[in-house]
Amino acid sequence: MAHFTVIGLGRFGVSASLELIHLGHTVTGVDLDPKIVEKYAEDLTESVICDSSDESVLRELNLCTSEAVLVAIGEDMQSSLLCTLALKNIGVKNIWVKASTKAHHTIVSKLGVQRIIHPEDEMGIRVAQSLNYPMVNNYLAIGHGIYVVEIHIKQILNGQTLSQVLGDVKNTIKPIMVKREETIFSQLEPLFVLQANDILLLCGTRAQLKYVAPRLV
Repeated sequence: MAHFTVIGLGRFGVSASLELIHLGHTVTGVDLDPKIVEKYAEDLTESVICDSSDESVLRELNLCTSEAVLVAIGEDMQSSLLCTLALKNIGVKNIWVKASTKAHHTIVSKLGVQRIIHPEDEMGIRVAQSLNYPMVNNYLAIGHGIYVVEIHIKQILNGQTLSQVLGDVKNTIKPIMVKREETIFSQLEPLFVLQANDILLLCGTRAQLKYVAPRLV
């Protein structure tokens, strides 16, 4: 269990905070608006009313003990930048910042922040991927053009082996795991037989996964 601080309790900040708590962590939520802080006081581990652009106030929150600080101030770019600069000045190492525009991203990156989030863009990409590949429940980009995708095995593929499903790309796409109810299979041979409702994780390039996608519908 780790402790996180989320600055800015708009929709994005609250969603991130509640999910972190759901995952077993503790979260301090920070916002300037007393009504918002009061609204989520019972849902968060701790809630604080403060002006996050004021460095002297942020110093009092002992933020360096947080695993990471998420600056979720999206619309007010000036406040976001002042908050980020203050966090850098007080020595917070792991800073994540929500950026609303390209200019916002550019300035934040100049401040030395490496984890810059564009939630609307990222969600748009995920929605487009889901529309394009409806058999893919989830996916993760792991760099260098490699993706891990989660496939829900439908009834039409029941009883087929991995070799049959992957066909001529079986040597280039790596099956990582199959989850069958509460059982996990991680040693997957080509003759492993799939069952309807299995969850299959595959790893490969975008081109390889796109090529095999029609067989998974």
